[in-house]
Amino acid sequence: MDWFLLGMGLATLLAWLFPEPGASGGWLHPELLTKGGVALIFFLHGVALSFAALKAGTLRWPLHVVVQVSTFLLFPVLGFAVNALLGDAVTDELKLGIFFLCALPSTVSSSVALTAAANGNVAGALFNATLSSVLGVFLTPLWIAVVVTTTGASQALGPVILDLVIWLILPLIAGQLCRPLLAGVATRHKSKINVADRWTILVLVYTSFCDSFKEGVWAEHGWSTLLIVLAIAVVLFAVAMAIMGAVSRALGFSAEDRIAAMFCGSKKTLASGVPMARLIFGAHPAIGVILLPIMIYHPLQLVISGVLAQRWARRTEN
Repeated sequence: MDWFLLGMGLATLLAWLFPEPGASGGWLHPELLTKGGVALIFFLHGVALSFAALKAGTLRWPLHVVVQVSTFLLFPVLGFAVNALLGDAVTDELKLGIFFLCALPSTVSSSVALTAAANGNVAGALFNATLSSVLGVFLTPLWIAVVVTTTGASQALGPVILDLVIWLILPLIAGQLCRPLLAGVATRHKSKINVADRWTILVLVYTSFCDSFKEGVWAEHGWSTLLIVLAIAVVLFAVAMAIMGAVSRALGFSAEDRIAAMFCGSKKTLASGVPMARLIFGAHPAIGVILLPIMIYHPLQLVISGVLAQRWARRTEN
């Protein structure tokens, strides 16, 4: 099993055992640590991002439309439907977490890696995954604002987007500007940068759960909640993959484009999801519950997609 997946479990366990350091007012100063970690993650993404590769995938506009519609329209609609079916069976915080999962952008690294492993359109996957990350800065908080408004809460959208631009987009641009100087270093130390990126995310996972455990939010949740979220994650992933496959075939996509569409259009990012949750929801005491769906969906999508990538690669090689 990937050490990062084990690390997420360990970070959650540490938050349960020692919540005080990472909770609001703790000696780790999570309000500063969170934003610094977010900026570091997106700066590293900016350094690693090759626009030469992105340019190669820009002309396949039907592929781009299908992927972005799936990410920012199909999934939110599915989120509304799931929450309507759940009714009062789960808490409002968990419903918000389910919709937050559905409103998130696609992944970058895993979408591209899986598309490459399955012999799909790598340039198209890279373009769509990156475009999704940028659009998500604006569309994800917009969807969240719609949800909390319809539930009687309020969401100051402007400050949230400004915060996301400052701590996500600007570091990404700074990384791109530094790329001529750091690209060689980033290539030589790619594995170390990936490790640093993942460790930063684990720290954010830890601080995200500290307030939840300190405030006793999890006292009303148990194994039944985990099983419900797991079942929802399976259904969401299966429906998204089925729809993307059907639409791709109906539009006459090549096998390569169909693979890219299915992987990019079904993924949801944990790497950006945790930082965005910290910025959007701040010190919400139930942020651990809100993050639960994406933390379950993330490993699930990787395991199933890994199996599919190997199977599709064998088909295209024969």
